[in-house]
Amino acid sequence: MITRRKLLKAGAATGLAYGLGGLAAPAIAQGAKIKLGYVSPQTGPLASFGESDAYNIASFLATEAGKNFEIIVKDSQSNPNRAADVAKELILSDEINLMLVASTPENTNPVATTCEAEGIPCISTKAPWQPWFIGQQGNPGDPQSWKPFDFAYHYFWGLEDVIAVFTNMWSQLDTNKKVGGLFPNDADGNAWGDPNVGLKPGLAQAGFDLLDPGRYQNLTDDFTAQVNAFKDGQCDIITGVVIPPDFTTFWNQAKQQGFNPKAVTVAKAILFPQSVETLGAAGHNLSSEVWWSAQHPFKSSLTGQSAGELAADFTAKTGRPWTQPIGFIHSLFEMATNVMGRVDDVTDAEAVAAAIASSKVDTIVGRVEWNGQGVPPFAAKNVTKTPLVGGQWRRKDDGTFDLVIVDNKTAPNIPTAGKMEALA
Repeated sequence: MITRRKLLKAGAATGLAYGLGGLAAPAIAQGAKIKLGYVSPQTGPLASFGESDAYNIASFLATEAGKNFEIIVKDSQSNPNRAADVAKELILSDEINLMLVASTPENTNPVATTCEAEGIPCISTKAPWQPWFIGQQGNPGDPQSWKPFDFAYHYFWGLEDVIAVFTNMWSQLDTNKKVGGLFPNDADGNAWGDPNVGLKPGLAQAGFDLLDPGRYQNLTDDFTAQVNAFKDGQCDIITGVVIPPDFTTFWNQAKQQGFNPKAVTVAKAILFPQSVETLGAAGHNLSSEVWWSAQHPFKSSLTGQSAGELAADFTAKTGRPWTQPIGFIHSLFEMATNVMGRVDDVTDAEAVAAAIASSKVDTIVGRVEWNGQGVPPFAAKNVTKTPLVGGQWRRKDDGTFDLVIVDNKTAPNIPTAGKMEALA
């Protein structure tokens, strides 16, 4: 297969880069802007993950470093097939130098896979590393066949981290340690619900018993089977990895059917203030993982802003409460600036990939360095982890919510502001 990387290398000897159809085009000229591709779920059920994109992009382009870049944004529409299609457009038609992508495996995986096939460097985040790495393998069920990537690099936490955070929070409550799992039939749900490498073994090791009623399809309108299974199983705790509209449907139906667990701790669905606000009083004391907050003790390598200052700036400019993706999308542009500032030729994909691999960047979400620390050997080249803590949403008198960090055992440098409370 002729990839864009091969065409670029072939053109290097003549000083030309090649685009679609083998047509000659000028190489990147002195002073020309570096092209970044960015694939984001601007619309569809994952759109909450992209809420801060416009703010982050405008803020980055306004910095001194940002003036050296052009950002070409494509909307995946929360559809993995479209994510792959627009990634290919960015590579072949827009001739980007570096791909950036975030926001769940449904968005990151097809983009990273396309970049790997085309030989274009890619930095991704905001997806647990197991669904990202294992989900892109040709045979996810055969660890012996797993191979590292040459161009795709990822930073975020893993299932082992979320298991620790969730069980630490639940251990603050008096429960029967029976946990019901909500796992959709998608990359996240299949990874989290895998009986061998998902949540079940880790929960069992911590003394919790997981009841998994099986996969459901995203955007389902009936969770009666799941609610009945959890009631019959006497589950005091509900967990899972659920898109926002599905959790709203599930939780409303659970309330209507008289199911009242002591803790509901789900990933993805209630990360964002608007998702919790739609639930009204039923959102009080729901809990989730916290990957970034205004209280995180990190600063931007681009602007020098603290996490609190970045969150406050977002609110001041948009009129909306801060949301967790702000920090991680900001960090993607920190990484792009640092990486591209360390290569002599931004059209040299191998050089850019090597610069990513050698990164040591203190970002607004913490240190990003692919040093293999805390990651199994098979993923050590391509994955590095960021810290994770646990939080609860507390409803205020005006109907808005605060996200209160209630567990930091996995990252003691991130301060807590309260204790875990049982649902009413």
